Amino acid sequence: MPRYPHHLDGDGPHNPFPGVKVLERKLGHAIPHRLGSNEGLDMPHRALRERFGDAAVEHAYGYGDAEALGVRRRLAAQQGIELDTLLVDAGADSLIALSLRALVEPGNAVVATAGTYPTFGYFARGHGAEVVEVPYRQAPGVLAPDLEALAGAARRHRARLVYLANPDNPGGHLHSDADVAALRAELPDGCWLLLDEAYGDFRHDANSDSLARALPDAIRLRTLSKAHGLAGLRIGYAIAEPWVVALMMKVRIHYAVSTLTQAMAETVLDHPGETRAHIEAVKERRERLAAHLRGLGGEVLPSATNFVALRLESAEAAAWVHQTLLGEGKLIARPGHPDIASLLRITAVEDALAPGRLAPLEAALRAGAAPS
Repeated sequence: MPRYPHHLDGDGPHNPFPGVKVLERKLGHAIPHRLGSNEGLDMPHRALRERFGDAAVEHAYGYGDAEALGVRRRLAAQQGIELDTLLVDAGADSLIALSLRALVEPGNAVVATAGTYPTFGYFARGHGAEVVEVPYRQAPGVLAPDLEALAGAARRHRARLVYLANPDNPGGHLHSDADVAALRAELPDGCWLLLDEAYGDFRHDANSDSLARALPDAIRLRTLSKAHGLAGLRIGYAIAEPWVVALMMKVRIHYAVSTLTQAMAETVLDHPGETRAHIEAVKERRERLAAHLRGLGGEVLPSATNFVALRLESAEAAAWVHQTLLGEGKLIARPGHPDIASLLRITAVEDALAPGRLAPLEAALRAGAAPS
């Protein structure tokens, strides 16, 4: 079993303010008279009501459900996830930070792919961890995290944690469940796997039963930002063994997910047909966008996400396209890491397919290189 920070040994710490919703469930009855929680319950909020309406404002008064039970129950029912393996927090980024806080001590080594989702390294360095990076596996048409290299680095550095985005961001590559299981088996004793599945809803096998299960000695991270369109509300969830969830709850910010966010997430989850239709539309646009760029001679990488990534001839060409589009008020993504600086990432929204929207990129592809 992997280690965790010594200060979390034993029974504590515990949330000193579990909140009204949790208390109501423990007591088995409602608490309509909240006279001791020091919230601004009698604030009239005339300005908020005028702008957002009474229904939205009612969610502003009290702290949210610290256990986000309504969201967790819906996720469990829809995806077949065991309820006690679910933890809801303020988006996948917050869950990355929470995982580091729960599992990693300052000075520990953590391992990631050089150029993968940079927020992981940002949080890990801020936490005082030593970030060890290994290169992507690159070949024509391939940009993939190198699982053997990740495991090897974890063994050499006696790492506490390995981070893997699957599907990968920014490349879009998808490793199979068998690949991930093999990586987990190759990690040294005392090492965790942090599996970031923020784009997992766009996998071809997103409904697989295996994706609903907690993995031993691992934490799976998901988000409602992409397929559910709630990026601005900040909400996501982790899947882990119950004892790991309990461990993370010891150091979690109690009310990071607001009452309004939870209510909106529950509403979206109550209409899964809308989400499924959105996912299918994204996949269709992704294929159209990929085919268009490939038809212009672009090296388009396979993607199991809601974006298309393509690799240009050079970092200079990618920089020119990126800056030219930005000057026109069009933002696409270009990774900051020098190992993958020739990569461009374009979200598969309808606007990306509008005629002329990506004209500088199209011109660069036709010419084989960007103008100097």
